[in-house]
Amino acid sequence: MTETKTRSRPAALNLTERAYARIAALMAQAPEGVIGVKLSTPKRGCSGLAYSVDYVTEAKPFDEKIDTPGGTLFVDGASVLYLVGSTMGWVEDDFTAGFVFNNPNAKGACGCGESFTV
Repeated sequence: MTETKTRSRPAALNLTERAYARIAALMAQAPEGVIGVKLSTPKRGCSGLAYSVDYVTEAKPFDEKIDTPGGTLFVDGASVLYLVGSTMGWVEDDFTAGFVFNNPNAKGACGCGESFTV
């Protein structure tokens, strides 16, 4: 009998501690019926794709589910291939606050940082 070796699947997305904390804060103030937050990459902006984080009330069959200490993060099934190996963080300073992404799959980004291309 031959032994089959399987390669472990890389995480769809890595999160920083600050991203975990922000998801927890979002879920603490979420409207009734919300089951988590969802990251997707809709076509938008001058480079083609953008990052979008929204509340969700239902899981879709191909969404990647990531359980965090503060709630569930879903990654849109159609976006997973663009995000594998990425790190999602949260940054706040005097002028802005938002999720930030270190995406090794991105080949370029627009000048304003709103969109990216793979």
